[in-house]
Amino acid sequence: MRISLLVASLFAAALPACGQERDPLAPLPEGAASGAAQAAPAVPPTPAGAMSWEAYKRHLAARSLAEGISQRTVDAVIPGLRINQRSIDLDRSQPGGSPGSTRIPPYAPYQRKHVTSDIISRGKAEVRQHWTTLNRIQQQYGVDKDVIVAIYGKETSYGRIMGNFDLFEALGSLAWEGRRRDLFEGEFVAAMKLMDKGYTRRHLTGSYAGAAGKTQFMPTNILKLAKDGDGDGWADIWGSEPDAFASIANYMASKGWERGIDWGIAVNVPRSLDRNAIARKTPPERCPAVFNRHSEWKTMAEWRRLGVTPVTTSFSDGVMLKLFEPDGPGRTAYLLTRNYDLILDYNCSNFYALTIGLVADAIER
Repeated sequence: MRISLLVASLFAAALPACGQERDPLAPLPEGAASGAAQAAPAVPPTPAGAMSWEAYKRHLAARSLAEGISQRTVDAVIPGLRINQRSIDLDRSQPGGSPGSTRIPPYAPYQRKHVTSDIISRGKAEVRQHWTTLNRIQQQYGVDKDVIVAIYGKETSYGRIMGNFDLFEALGSLAWEGRRRDLFEGEFVAAMKLMDKGYTRRHLTGSYAGAAGKTQFMPTNILKLAKDGDGDGWADIWGSEPDAFASIANYMASKGWERGIDWGIAVNVPRSLDRNAIARKTPPERCPAVFNRHSEWKTMAEWRRLGVTPVTTSFSDGVMLKLFEPDGPGRTAYLLTRNYDLILDYNCSNFYALTIGLVADAIER
C-alpha cells in the first residue's frame, strides 16, 4: 500500500503498480497501513463534512488528550495546524482505472522500468556497504537481506526520496476531508504519540498520505514495528539505514515470514494446462483483484506432474505454491510461496511484489 510523491521513472514509486489491480476498498498501500488497527477512540469521530476546520482541530485536540497524549504536544501541534490542500488533491487523484474496466495492463513494460541494471547495482552496493548489519538482521528476523534491500529501494529509491509533507498537516487534512476519516484520524493520533515519545517535527515528515521514513511506514506501524538496527537505542527510520533494515525485517517477520523460503521461482507452463481446473476456489479475504489472479495452492511435485517446470532453481517437492501468469499464457510465469503474499501485505499489488522478488534475486546473484 504505498502512496508516495516519487516520479514514475524512479524505482521508489510506491503506488500500486497497476491501478486496475488495486482494490479501492483495501487499506492504503503504505507498509504500515495494512495492519494499523486502532482501539475505539474515547472521542467518537464526527461524520465527514460536518465540521469546519477549526472545529475539527478542536476535535483532534480532544481525542488526542483522551488517548493520553500530553498537553504539551497538543499545544505544539494543533493550534497552528493548517489544511494541506495538496495532500487532499493528490489523494483524490489516485489511479484507479477506467470505471467498469477489467483490463489489466501487462507487467513486462513495468518490469523494464523497475527491474533495471541501475536499480540492481545500487541494491548490490547497499548490501556491500551494510554486509555485516544485514546479515545480523537476516539472522535475527529470518527475512532475506536482499528482500529487505529491495523493499527499501522500491519505497524510497534507497533513501533518496522520503517525502517532505508535514505528517500532522497531511493526516489531519485527509481526516478532515472525510472519505477515510477513521484511517487518517487514527494515524494522526499515532503521529501525536510519536511526538510524545521524542520524535521531533523535523522527523515527522513523509508522503502526502502519511507514509514516513526510509521504510514508508504509517505512524501506527512506526509505533509498533520500528526497530533500532544500529544499537544506539533509538529507532530512527528517517536517518539510519540499519534502523530501516531492521524495521522492514520486523514488519515482514511480524506477518509470518517463513525463514529460508524464497518468494517464488520462474517456470515454464505448457499451453495445454487447464487454467480453469487450477483456478482459485475460495474468495480472498483482501485485495480480490490481486489475489484472484493466482491459482489454487499445489505442491511442487503436483505442479511438475501438470507439466509446470522451473526455469532454473526449484523448490522441494512438498513446498506449497500457486501459479501466477502476469502476462498471460505463453509468457514468463511464476510459482509463488506464502512469503510472496507477505510482500503483498506491504503493498497489495502484484506488480509491486513481483518487482521486489525479481530485484531481490538479481541483487543476490
